[in-house]
Amino acid sequence: MIAIQEDDVDIGALINAAKKDGTGALVVFDGVVRDDGITEMELEAYRDVAIQELEKIARDATHQFKLLHVDIVHRIGRLSVGDNILVIIVSAGHRPGAYAGSRYIIEEIKKGVPIWKKELTKDGGRWVPGEYAHGSETGSPK
Repeated sequence: MIAIQEDDVDIGALINAAKKDGTGALVVFDGVVRDDGITEMELEAYRDVAIQELEKIARDATHQFKLLHVDIVHRIGRLSVGDNILVIIVSAGHRPGAYAGSRYIIEEIKKGVPIWKKELTKDGGRWVPGEYAHGSETGSPK
């Protein structure tokens, strides 16, 4: 499953689906909104391009690390502290491939997927600079 969605993620269902024949290792990455002085986070995406990039990353990781299954679900919209932002689930025949594949996916997402975060505080908000700048040095979509 490759998705960008507002709804939360059923991580348990994704884990069950990732247990393909031959699976010896399954790695779950669950990125959550961190309590570092913010009240909420707002996420926006250039959805069509982001989905294409996520699909390419999943294909590349599957080939490079011999993954048996890949799920990438990135949330958008307004999220509160503790909410899931990004869930990556990979399965492989062995532990090294599963770990390396999961790490590769998160690093590639950070480099080139057009998804932007705005941290909201009681005093306002700010777009979080990211590696994907899409024509802006702040990484914001505006």
